[in-house]
Amino acid sequence: MHPTELDAVDWQILRLLQKDASLTNKEIAFELNRSVATVHERVRKLKEQGYIKKIVALLDRKKINKGLIAFSHVLLNDHTAQTLATFEKEVSRFPEVMECFQMTGTFDFILRIATSDMDAYHDFYRNKLATLPNITTVQSFFVLSETKSITAYPI
Repeated sequence: MHPTELDAVDWQILRLLQKDASLTNKEIAFELNRSVATVHERVRKLKEQGYIKKIVALLDRKKINKGLIAFSHVLLNDHTAQTLATFEKEVSRFPEVMECFQMTGTFDFILRIATSDMDAYHDFYRNKLATLPNITTVQSFFVLSETKSITAYPI
């Protein structure tokens, strides 16, 4: 199914689930004035076809002792496919790394890193990130406040 093949009901289901993934098929059916069986089948197909990748709970990072967020820009000294793939594989193993994006521009990657505090970040940097091969530069920026943080795509 290509995005243009989704109908209005599919898009409504996706919007509702992005706002609250805990909605039951019954609640969605009521909201959309559809049968529970219809919603169940549509949600199943949306999952099967990869529109819904997974259902998760979003936690309050401060309550789980992950109060420090860093965005680290990483520049590698080699840009072969093997070097890039090795970096991605290795950095993906670190639980502190929440996201890893390969970028255009001055830096090769941007990492979103969550730790409890600056000491924990320093430990992560020194004992994990800095041990990876082919890193030339790491420039980190620390979040002071969070004005907007959403996970729902505008659809």
